[in-house]
Amino acid sequence: MPVLLDFEKPLEELYEQLDKAQETHEKGKVDMSDTVAQLTKKINNEKKNLYKDLTGWQKVQISRHPDRPYTLDYINSIAKNFVELHGDRNVGDDKAMVGGLAQIDNINVMIIGQQKGRTTKQRQYRNFGMPNPEGYRKAMRLMQMAEKFNLPVICLIDTPGAFPGLEAEERGQGEAIAKNLMVMSTLKVPIICVVIGEGASGGALGIGVGDRVLMLENTWYSVISPESCSSILWRSWDYKEKAAEALNLTADQMLKNKLIDGIIPEPFGGAHNNPEVMSKTLKSELKKHIKELTELKAPKLVSDRIKKFSKMGSYSDA
Repeated sequence: MPVLLDFEKPLEELYEQLDKAQETHEKGKVDMSDTVAQLTKKINNEKKNLYKDLTGWQKVQISRHPDRPYTLDYINSIAKNFVELHGDRNVGDDKAMVGGLAQIDNINVMIIGQQKGRTTKQRQYRNFGMPNPEGYRKAMRLMQMAEKFNLPVICLIDTPGAFPGLEAEERGQGEAIAKNLMVMSTLKVPIICVVIGEGASGGALGIGVGDRVLMLENTWYSVISPESCSSILWRSWDYKEKAAEALNLTADQMLKNKLIDGIIPEPFGGAHNNPEVMSKTLKSELKKHIKELTELKAPKLVSDRIKKFSKMGSYSDA
């Protein structure tokens, strides 16, 4: 039985019945093919009802599904000849931020992204996908290398935020992210940023300034997570669903507010239900945008990028 999210609990009994029917059929005692087909159809119909009108909080849950593809999963699926590059040439190598040279159908690119872990050991090793300052400085070093060799930059965003520990602040977490924003604003090569899971706070924005900023259908992008927002405003995590709606953090809301440039559709039930199809869709989208952006000259790229981000938000002159 697959891992079910809170709002998918109505499917639990149906999956249990399906597992038993398949087990009986495989043992060869009784032909259960009709029962398996009926249960599969019933599960699909029930899932259609559940996924018909998802709330902001439900999309947050999908973005955190433990089986959802991570940065390295996508790199291994869509690219070849990936050579991971390590270190910020200052402090060390941050395992929460990965990046390196790769090819997407003979297009040379630099791919950078946050990496989470699946097992407890992997999560500790990757620091739960929360980069330290050296992670952002490594990302900046790779982007400047990409500019030197005229390579498009692809940033895959999936983080609950930059690491908030004391040692990270001592090593200049805020300065490292701010420097990335400045460097990415004026980088003379195409930058495509894709939110593939969670896009939280400055941790996401630190690799989120691009000519194209895209979001997968069931992801979120916000200055703060719903839980943290709830704990600040209501002194409790109990209002996280209300906070998720108020933050307008889903892909469709972000596109409506002109904060992103496009939404990449996910397979039915989320990217974790069919990682192969999701990878093919992502690859196709990346190739399309790389083709469009590589036709523009550097001054035009930089000018359009700065204009795009300058227009965001509302303000008035006093």
